[in-house]
Amino acid sequence: MVTANEFKNGIVIKYNNQLCQITWFQHVKMQQRAPIVRTKMVNMKTGQALEQAFRSGDAFEDVFLERREIQYLYADGELLHFMNTEDFQDVVINKSLIEAQMLYLKDNMNVTGLYCDNELLTIEMPASVTLKITETEPGVRGDTAKSGSKPATLETGATVKVPLFIGPGEMIRVDTRTGDYIERA
Repeated sequence: MVTANEFKNGIVIKYNNQLCQITWFQHVKMQQRAPIVRTKMVNMKTGQALEQAFRSGDAFEDVFLERREIQYLYADGELLHFMNTEDFQDVVINKSLIEAQMLYLKDNMNVTGLYCDNELLTIEMPASVTLKITETEPGVRGDTAKSGSKPATLETGATVKVPLFIGPGEMIRVDTRTGDYIERA
């Protein structure tokens, strides 16, 4: 059991018989009232966002998530196919559950799958990925001294801001949590 006082970002709890992941929380102490914990949660099965306030002493069932390495294979309409790297079984997940991670996911990439009762709920991306720039304005000699940025389209379709001296065809590292350019690869 976990109480609302023990909430952390990323923790998964069972709320109304649904698995929910805490994405944001804030402890609020009110004068002459019991403290509350405001949260933003995501339903792990449907992807629906919820905002809820709990009393600080409310207890919830803590859910154990098993982490397994899986490899992205291909997309088939609204379904994404992964392969479990231990037993080579095909694992399928709905695209809508991992829309944010899709921007940095490319074929044959290894990611961490989060499982509950042998069911894939979501994936965790590595902290950074190396991707190729497919389209951007070409760099101009002398741009390295200026501070500025320009939009660049990556091989996965994501758009990130890159320094002016970066050109098409270059490989760059991107932070998957924020979507920011890190460095040339």
